Amino acid sequence: MRIETERLLITEFTMDMAQAVHENSLDEDTRKFVPDEVFETLEEAQETVEFLMSQYGGSEGPLVYPVLTKEDENNIGYVQMVPLPDGTWEIGYHIAKKYTGNGYATEAVKAFLKEMAETLGISEVYGICLIENIASVHVLKNAGFTVLFEGTGEYQGESQEIFKSVWRK
Repeated sequence: MRIETERLLITEFTMDMAQAVHENSLDEDTRKFVPDEVFETLEEAQETVEFLMSQYGGSEGPLVYPVLTKEDENNIGYVQMVPLPDGTWEIGYHIAKKYTGNGYATEAVKAFLKEMAETLGISEVYGICLIENIASVHVLKNAGFTVLFEGTGEYQGESQEIFKSVWRK
């Protein structure tokens, strides 16, 4: 896969990206909002990258792709499609803290949604995050998601205040 936007490149992982994956996962936002995506050691990141690479070419997921800056191909985060138990798909994304506030997540999500909807043959994708993750809520709204629910719901196995939305082709 190779998706280009004005400023970004979304491509497939290679093992040499493990260091950036490790470093990008350590910021306070990742620890707070997606603690299962924190890789405390380079070895953990390498194992994860290896697993993610093994998912390419399939449609079972998770399907996770690094987001690079087009200018210098610096790895700044990822976008992903994750299958839900009911057969639908959820989008996920993370931009490392030092790159946030530049619209990179919205730019990546918009481009990724179009490509992945076509690739997977789907017409809707869910976006779910904690309500307190204001930046993520903004990304979903700016990427064309429609609000379905705001309130108490299950998130990462716990009852929490969530924002649930849907994007339709």
